Amino acid sequence: MVTGDVLMATGFGELKVFSGSAHPGLAREIAGFLGVLPGQARLRRFPDSEVSLQIDENIRGTDVFVVQPTCATATGSVNDHLVELTVMIDAFRRSSASRITAVIPYYGYARQDRKDKPRVPISAKLVANILSAAGTNRVLTMDLHKAQIQGFFDIPVDHLFAAPVIIDHLSRLDSPRRTLVSPDAGGAERARAYAKRLDAELAIIDKRRSDDGTAEVMNVIGDVEGRTCILQDDIIDTAGTITKGASALKANGAAQVLACAVHGVLSGPAIERIEKSPIDKLIVTNTIPLSPHAAACNKIVVLSVARLLGQAIKSIHEETSVSSLFV
Repeated sequence: MVTGDVLMATGFGELKVFSGSAHPGLAREIAGFLGVLPGQARLRRFPDSEVSLQIDENIRGTDVFVVQPTCATATGSVNDHLVELTVMIDAFRRSSASRITAVIPYYGYARQDRKDKPRVPISAKLVANILSAAGTNRVLTMDLHKAQIQGFFDIPVDHLFAAPVIIDHLSRLDSPRRTLVSPDAGGAERARAYAKRLDAELAIIDKRRSDDGTAEVMNVIGDVEGRTCILQDDIIDTAGTITKGASALKANGAAQVLACAVHGVLSGPAIERIEKSPIDKLIVTNTIPLSPHAAACNKIVVLSVARLLGQAIKSIHEETSVSSLFV
């Protein structure tokens, strides 16, 4: 049912939530939290894979939120979902929506955020340009690989963090002797923030090549013996780093090894590696939908960020502060 407080009159009109094909389940959860019905649109592909969209309701003067993580799923690749998002935004713009917000729980190409080698693109910036050119008025995203990607946009960006959802779950686990572990030196600041809020110890895994360059040595810095160790990262893709880190922690006497990440990309050999690893539980959020293969893995626990995104959408629509969610 539609609730009057969410759909109160604003300068941007009635709130509407639409979804691409990447993650309709998350969009339905968000719409349910907001008390609105999901927007009506027909999204299909021509035989040559071109995207076609028909909006089946009047959106003139409305405040449109398009939920679409740009990730690979059973319905298409990262590129498919990015193009789909831009086609939808263009359709809403040409249908006279008052404002269009791209809700991108997982921002594809975020790891290509700098020139780390000669003659390579900065693809994260390119994607920002494409979204702006399509007609996006603002972006709502979560746990960017690097926070400075916000600066690639010339439109407002609301950057949320899934930490409250993950920390709430971890705090309820029966594991009093906890150590938060960063799988590499680059993630130490993020792991330290989690450790502080969980009143836990901090450890860091230092990776380096052996003298002859044939093996990767994992040095654990910090006290992990007999403790419940929680490996914390933002993205788990092929799971190579996280599973090697888990093995290093076990070799150094950890009693239990958990892992958590915001974005469970889980591509290629990730599930096989996780199942064979010493990781007892892998905690991820639903910014990316799990594949059937990943969903069948009994080590994986999925937490929902629909409420957090819904709260942000409500605040954006009502023109109230979103700052309380940036924790």
